[in-house]
Amino acid sequence: MIQLTPKMFLIVCPMLFLAGFVDAIGGGGGLISLPAYLFAGLPIHSTIATNKLSSTCGTSLATGRFIRHGLVDFKLAVPSVICAIAGSSLGAQISLHMSDRVMKNVLLIALPVAAFFVLNKNLFQDSGRAAKEDLRTYVVASIAAFVIGMYDGFYGPGTGTFLIIAFTVFAKMGLTSANAQAKVINLTTNVTSLVIFLLHGQVVIPLGIAAAACNMAGNYIGAGLAMEKGSKIVRPVILIVLALLLIKVVTS
Repeated sequence: MIQLTPKMFLIVCPMLFLAGFVDAIGGGGGLISLPAYLFAGLPIHSTIATNKLSSTCGTSLATGRFIRHGLVDFKLAVPSVICAIAGSSLGAQISLHMSDRVMKNVLLIALPVAAFFVLNKNLFQDSGRAAKEDLRTYVVASIAAFVIGMYDGFYGPGTGTFLIIAFTVFAKMGLTSANAQAKVINLTTNVTSLVIFLLHGQVVIPLGIAAAACNMAGNYIGAGLAMEKGSKIVRPVILIVLALLLIKVVTS
């Protein structure tokens, strides 16, 4: 059983606030939130599991916003959600059977790759179109939900970005429509994997709840600020956090 200390909260809470703030401005908050738990001294499996708790809360707020504005295509969302549940369940189960050492090695590869896609905004192609209800769109959405959902259940950072890229590049959706559909799938994968991690006792609930509150506060403040240069702080912050994480993992 993990022994919580005030130091853990002092490390995680400010970094989760920062993650929410950064995510609201330019995306990529998951690249800060996951390392936060590692810096606090949580084992890798508890890190991934507890991060799911805080990310689920933030994703729920964002998904609700898209639904209220009528941007979610529920006909398209239904098969995607089913595939997302299957994929994230499988990914979470695989994660639980991996050793800490293997998971750390995966982290060294996955986080820089996720950072590349999150920070490379040139990969996003905005056609301005809403989601089409044709066979191609349904197939792309279902495959993306399963494959990327499996990644989210297994690890997580960059999931929303990967989904948006899949929808804009392969399904030719506009960014707004792709983002809305991605949020529904991401919420599904977060909830599914969180349930599995909870059932296996991997979630540090008190720390996760405190982190979730700070993350939502950061999202709220970041979204409310009209910062023309705000996106310029995102890349340096993420790169600094990733560099510190790399040093920690290599030396641990």
